[in-house]
Amino acid sequence: MSAKEFAPQAAATISDRHPVRPSLARLVGTVALLVILSLPIPGWLVHGESLSAQGWREVVFWVLTLVLLAYVLLVERRPLSSIGLKRPNWKTAVFGVLGALIMVGGMAFIYLVIYPALGLSPREPGMAAVTALPLRLRVLIVVRAAVFEEIYFRGFAIERLTEILGSQWGAAAISCAAFTFEHLGYWGWAHLMIAGFGGAILTGLYLWQRDLGANIIAHLLTDAIGFLLG
Repeated sequence: MSAKEFAPQAAATISDRHPVRPSLARLVGTVALLVILSLPIPGWLVHGESLSAQGWREVVFWVLTLVLLAYVLLVERRPLSSIGLKRPNWKTAVFGVLGALIMVGGMAFIYLVIYPALGLSPREPGMAAVTALPLRLRVLIVVRAAVFEEIYFRGFAIERLTEILGSQWGAAAISCAAFTFEHLGYWGWAHLMIAGFGGAILTGLYLWQRDLGANIIAHLLTDAIGFLLG
């Protein structure tokens, strides 16, 4: 990727400083891609719960990530900075770590205080299932989730829905809700508190910094603490 693709957009991205009303063709393409990438395609293509099957599903996720980036670069003909991917600097690391600290602290409060108050077990079945996997597979899942979900839910969804709706707050609300309920199928209803809290922090971090690198770091560190050290 060239330096031009990662060129910073001063304090905001293209869509934030210069609102773009997409053409009908681009609008249809954007909405179609958002819908397609929200579907459980990896599960449809690779069946079973063997370690091999789970590994191949991770490969499918990476292919979908490349498809999304290719769409921005080759179909939209826009730089990756238009979805918040820009050259990282010291702020990227600092705000990434800060975001992770806030999420870990808030999630610990939910698990240790709110869950018991509601009669829920802090040891969720989904968490136990993931932490039982081999370390190398957990590392793949953690890295992929941070990269794919931040590019899709934060960078692409928020920026493109802002252009379509004319409201970054409306776009952010839709993105956060979609991210939260994306976790429902595997994790269950109780986990929506965790996913919703994490999604709100990650959404706020992106709107504040417009730096997807910081989001990826925050997401990765938070999941690493939960899934690799658990």
